[in-house]
Amino acid sequence: MTTDASDHLEVVHHEGYDPAINSLFVPAIKVRAGFPVYISGVTAAPVYHDHPHIPEEFDRIPLDAESQAHLAFEHLDQALEAAGCRRQDLVVLTRFLVDVAGDQDVINRIQGAYLGGHLPTSTTVEITRLATDPRLRLEIQAVAIAREA
Repeated sequence: MTTDASDHLEVVHHEGYDPAINSLFVPAIKVRAGFPVYISGVTAAPVYHDHPHIPEEFDRIPLDAESQAHLAFEHLDQALEAAGCRRQDLVVLTRFLVDVAGDQDVINRIQGAYLGGHLPTSTTVEITRLATDPRLRLEIQAVAIAREA
């Protein structure tokens, strides 16, 4: 079963699909046209920062998952816009969380509001820590499909 997501993307469901289930992802998206855009992982940290990392560059990052999620999705918006994409062009979100039990519900709420009804494919992975700074709680890697090159 397929449903239209846009003129260049097609949401694909399979047996067992129930639209009454509240979900933040779909099982598959078929790309009808467009150009892939691969987005590096974004966090609440400034996108452009020194390597090796300088801990003081991250001192202004809020420590709570809600604030960090808002910043991460803002950074994702910056990458999407720079690539000529919109949120509705996202086809894959991979989320890395350091505390799934403690943070997933608030991050899901923010993601749902951010996507405004659009559902990409998605995977969430719990990790020990993020490479950028031990105070970070969430990283989001994404793939979008740009309509034009």
